[in-house]
Amino acid sequence: MPAPGPLGPTAPAPQQPTPSIQPAVSAATEPVTPPAPVLAADPGLRRILGGPTGLGTSSLSLARALKPPTSDSQPAAAPDPDPAPEADQVLPVSSSEGPVVPGLYHHPVPEPDPARVEEVSRRIKRWAEDEVQLYPEEWEGQFDGFSVGRYMVACHPDAPSIDHLMLATRLMVAENAVDDCYCEDHGGSPVGLGGRILLAHTTLDHLHTTPEYAPAWEESLGSDAPRRAYRSAMDYFVRAATPSQSDRYRHDMARLHMGYLAEAAWAQTEYVPEVWEYLAMRQFNNFRPCPTITDTVGGYELPADLHALPKMQRAIALAGNAATIVNDLYSYTKELDSPGLHLNLPVVIAQREQLSEREAYLKAVEVHNQLMHAFEAAAAEVAAECPLPSVLRFLKGVATWVDGNHDWHRTNTYRYSLPDFW
Repeated sequence: MPAPGPLGPTAPAPQQPTPSIQPAVSAATEPVTPPAPVLAADPGLRRILGGPTGLGTSSLSLARALKPPTSDSQPAAAPDPDPAPEADQVLPVSSSEGPVVPGLYHHPVPEPDPARVEEVSRRIKRWAEDEVQLYPEEWEGQFDGFSVGRYMVACHPDAPSIDHLMLATRLMVAENAVDDCYCEDHGGSPVGLGGRILLAHTTLDHLHTTPEYAPAWEESLGSDAPRRAYRSAMDYFVRAATPSQSDRYRHDMARLHMGYLAEAAWAQTEYVPEVWEYLAMRQFNNFRPCPTITDTVGGYELPADLHALPKMQRAIALAGNAATIVNDLYSYTKELDSPGLHLNLPVVIAQREQLSEREAYLKAVEVHNQLMHAFEAAAAEVAAECPLPSVLRFLKGVATWVDGNHDWHRTNTYRYSLPDFW
């Protein structure tokens, strides 16, 4: 199988220090339903349930409940969910660098705390260089350009400490390393990907085998940078999370890896999927593992039985789908410049529905908007039917992650630029 690329020393990473945070507090002892007067007085719940929530409406932003009110500001009006961009429309630019995709339904986020961004950025670079030897010196600029500190601070504004933020940040960087080095930019290839992904997954979901063969597996965990990163990031996470939160993350990562393999299979056979097939793949090859750890990063737990509710699972899936189509839209020009045919939603729509590049891109924006409205409607339905504090906080956390993910894509002009369709 092809090597994933020159990523520094091959020795296992040093033993990781124990993080100075306690496991998430479980909310399993919460009452089944709080009294009605409490619900009526709960401003967070009113925000979640307020406003139209059906498809095609300008529905609520669950994340807004997390924004601290200020005495000299008024709540921002919800953006028009589906404005139709004109050919001569000027790209809108928000207060930070980077234009918004015209017509994209989204919620602006407060500027991430600069002190936290700086500290998370410092710690993650030290981890990447000293603990897992993630990249060679010539890749340093790309690592810095990823701006993962800003990304994670924007996505997790309720994290009680930098240590909690680092749980998400290490996992994000490790996931990106696996994607780049096994699948895409830095030596990745669809050929042999299944074997590489399976062995990397054992850093998250450990191999239980006989004494004769266990040492070889242990040694393999440090054999390349993606596995070193996965192993270290997961070790930190498991020590801070509850067993059910850790198992939830493993399950979502298995979903992600299955999506990688589907995309790789299509690449090997040069198959352009139908649009619905592509969206099915993107439901697995997507950001879902990131927002579903929002309770661990927040220092609490959404109990397993509540996380497993079918309506909660639908809301989480829609959130991940919408967030991933944002990536398709903002990375469109970057992927067009890469060698070969890189599948993303506008490309698939253009080929399968015989539309121009511009028409396909605008239709992909519409698909994203419908997914966002569906997510918000689904989240509001869960909140109305199960208005427990942990459920409400988790839904707000997922919505905040979706908004922060968009903001990072918009502002990361080092990585992304928009097509000239307006």
